[in-house]
Amino acid sequence: MCGIVGYIGTKNSKEVLINCLKKLEYRGYDSAGIALKNERETQIIKSIGKIINLEDKLNSNNLITANIGIAHTRWSTHGKANETNAHPHCVGKVTLVHNGIIENATTIRNELIDSGITFSSETDTEVVAALLNKYYDGDAISTINKTITRLTGSYALGILFEDDNNLYAIRKDSPLVIGIGEKEYFIASDITAIINYTNNYILLDDDEIVTLSNDNIEISKAGTIINKEILTTDLKSEEDNKGEYDHYMLKEIMEEPILLENLFQKYITNFSLLPDLSDYEEIHIVACGSALYAGMIGKVLLEEKANIKVICETASEYRYKKTVYDRKTLVILISQSGETADTIASMRKVNKQNIDTLAIVNVKTSTMARESKFKLFIEAGVEIAVATTKAYLLQVATLSLLSYKAIINKSPVTNSTLIKEIKILPELLKEILTKREIYQKIAQVIYNNEHAFFIGRKMDYALSLEGSLKLKEISYIHSEAYQAGELKHGTISLINDNIPVIAIISDSTIKEKTLSNIEEIKSRGAKIILISNEEITDYDLTITIPKVNEILQPLLIAPCLQLIAYEVAKLRECDIDKPRNLAKSVTVE
Repeated sequence: MCGIVGYIGTKNSKEVLINCLKKLEYRGYDSAGIALKNERETQIIKSIGKIINLEDKLNSNNLITANIGIAHTRWSTHGKANETNAHPHCVGKVTLVHNGIIENATTIRNELIDSGITFSSETDTEVVAALLNKYYDGDAISTINKTITRLTGSYALGILFEDDNNLYAIRKDSPLVIGIGEKEYFIASDITAIINYTNNYILLDDDEIVTLSNDNIEISKAGTIINKEILTTDLKSEEDNKGEYDHYMLKEIMEEPILLENLFQKYITNFSLLPDLSDYEEIHIVACGSALYAGMIGKVLLEEKANIKVICETASEYRYKKTVYDRKTLVILISQSGETADTIASMRKVNKQNIDTLAIVNVKTSTMARESKFKLFIEAGVEIAVATTKAYLLQVATLSLLSYKAIINKSPVTNSTLIKEIKILPELLKEILTKREIYQKIAQVIYNNEHAFFIGRKMDYALSLEGSLKLKEISYIHSEAYQAGELKHGTISLINDNIPVIAIISDSTIKEKTLSNIEEIKSRGAKIILISNEEITDYDLTITIPKVNEILQPLLIAPCLQLIAYEVAKLRECDIDKPRNLAKSVTVE
């Protein structure tokens, strides 16, 4: 889940690399480092913490003049977050940065130790550097090819050799793009890192090696030269500007109404862009984290409204379980980045069995977008804050639209009321987002607690899971979500005076059941915060949202939960955009 960049060209490589690296800090910020190279030497500088710490260190050092370099921002996997374990790593004539995990690193490390090689770090990356150095005979390409035959796991590598003035890169199961500029080239984990310099790029496939010089690019695989298409992104650099907002997260929440409107406009005006799910007898929804909770809302909608059997599972479990496909099945895979390691592995498992796959993703250049049979893009733009908001909402919106198409294909009656609600929903959402004072008032009740609970039934339970996760992610409050009827089966023992419980009621058919559960909690002294589409004023704090069709209702509730988490985290003075221990794109198991 780290971010790597590399540069070769005519500019000062230090300035370019730092600018690019800042765009990748969402991928990890335990430590950062840079390697600058010219014809005479390679200089490595590393620091713990965020990239600003690395910048300070660079500014206080005498740096070599260099137009080649590689850099890295780390989310720790092997070894603690310290300067020794920070990248780049150098062994002998080899300096490299790495995103991914080498699963057989311990075996190779022990083999190299037995041959007399010593290691200074705990990382799997230093093992790769040592192996490259062991095999290096002056021929970089053959050395890389020989090395990767020994590696099990995932990697995107940026490599420098001491006596070679080229920059090399290779990937397997970790994202890597090659930027094409004017007399300059880039490598990066994400296209967003380089859009201030170029919009032209090449996507590397697994085990393809790129050789970059000052005036040439060459790509090969297993000794064969490959010609790759140069692509152009329409991504704009200004999308990562916070503008008037204190945090990217708040900016991204406030963007939701217009993005929702754009998504609806795209698909409602051209329904053929949406695949027809009504022909499938069973659907599996596979994802991780917030994407999984979006999938759980999709499960409720597709089962209850379109009458399709749906199984919703965590990708890290689904990829390893035995799955029997004994009926016509579609597997829907959801990921903002399209690079989530467990979800990709699940997709590839399904593809091997010739089962249809549909990827719901944000990044159009991602692995999932390229390898799935069908794909739908949520069009969220760049999402910088590590805790997802707008991308999650648009995942839910996409599932709502898929459900709607399945419903009308099974029972072809146009729901004019629903279409009207779809058209006005962005305005309704805008109104909800502007009522910041209620979220701030709720935050005052929650922020001094170390525990909180969310409860709901059916779709409201799925929303509770996401609300609880959001609060955990950015405020560090221990929070749990439960089905409203389940809390009394043991967990109610944790309820005591003033503990905040956020309850969601949007389904009138089970409203009374949930209200009974709330009364049980209230009688134990809990502070009740109710989110409902009906006027209910019997509790400590209430958010009343407009009542719309059940297919659309989650799109008005989820942003309330996002703003509650945001305001709580702000009161607790947390690092909202970059929560501790988290990374945006989870590219390792």
